Amino acid sequence: MGIVVVVVLIVVVVLVELVDVVVVVVVVVDVVVELVVVDIVVVVLVVVVVVDVVLVVVVVVVVVVVVVLVVVDVVVVVVLVVVVVVVVVVDVVVLVVVVLVVVDVVVELVVVDVVVVVLVVVVVVVVVGIVDVVVLVVVVLVVVVVVFLVVVVVVAFVVVVVAFVVVVVPWRVVVVVVP
Repeated sequence: MGIVVVVVLIVVVVLVELVDVVVVVVVVVDVVVELVVVDIVVVVLVVVVVVDVVLVVVVVVVVVVVVVLVVVDVVVVVVLVVVVVVVVVVDVVVLVVVVLVVVDVVVELVVVDVVVVVLVVVVVVVVVGIVDVVVLVVVVLVVVVVVFLVVVVVVAFVVVVVAFVVVVVPWRVVVVVVP
């Protein structure tokens, strides 16, 4: 059950990161093309932000379910919470960038527009790249821990069964001696 929840969380985290990539692409297109119709960019950015917020809520709900279902696996839960915090921090940075771009599009600065947006895009691309690597490493570590825990449980079960067969079963055998 814990593995299914972890897989769902990994899929949601990947979706959140894909939404971040869409935001960066929209910002770059705005800088390069300098769209005349301001409403298109604003609507696209608002839709992306809404989707991003919904995905973050889904991630938080999945983490709550993981905490409720997997009380014993404290290490896994802590790692998942760290992943969610990292994703939420990245999303906050992306949302701040989106707000700056919307304000910039509305005000339509000419010279400052190019400089500010290029700097923001560079910072966002660097931060998202670093955080994506960290998130990937953490997700791989979570999968390794879950697989390790499953292997430990299976080995413990096999040891108990073998011990039962070796120790308990021979005492249960009744030897009948015929005179």
